[in-house]
Amino acid sequence: MRETLVDLIRHGEPTGGRRYRGNGADDPLSPLGWTQMRQALGDAAPWDQILSSPMTRCRLFAAELAGRHRLPLAIEPGFIEVGMGAWEGRAHTEIAAAEPAAYEALQRDPVGCRPPGAEPLDRLLARIARVYERQVTAYPGRHLLIVCHAGVTRAILGHLLRAEAERWYRLRVDYAGLTRIRHGRFGASVEYVNRHRLS
Repeated sequence: MRETLVDLIRHGEPTGGRRYRGNGADDPLSPLGWTQMRQALGDAAPWDQILSSPMTRCRLFAAELAGRHRLPLAIEPGFIEVGMGAWEGRAHTEIAAAEPAAYEALQRDPVGCRPPGAEPLDRLLARIARVYERQVTAYPGRHLLIVCHAGVTRAILGHLLRAEAERWYRLRVDYAGLTRIRHGRFGASVEYVNRHRLS
């Protein structure tokens, strides 16, 4: 059985500063964000297929990378970031000042204290697990790159490790942070999380 290798990369820094940017705030990458992505991947192109979230901060870089290396690209709507409801597009500092109790509650309980209208994490898990398994099944024995988001990366790892959603946020996922997953004879193994250069 040939192993399937999956690399995940979070998008780089978007324009607009640090704020809640789920699936309702579609900011492009900043110049620094483009640099972060290019430095993380260098000139390597070991993949058979690139998959990307449809969000601008992922899709434009994925298209540039695919074009530069003549690799196939598929936009996967299911890899869109977790929705943050009423907090979409608002700065963390603004929420902390205006709604301190709600802000602190989310930090302590990201499952039970979601912002109004935010996507529940059990629904995110079901969505991401379904899409991820479909894509891995579609490309057996291949090497994939998924350009996505911190929330999506955490949900994929949570799915594979069977970790409860309240524990996902113990994982730091930096801008342009790389994660590698190997699917072999005995299932999936996580080789690394949040690496800053492809290896």
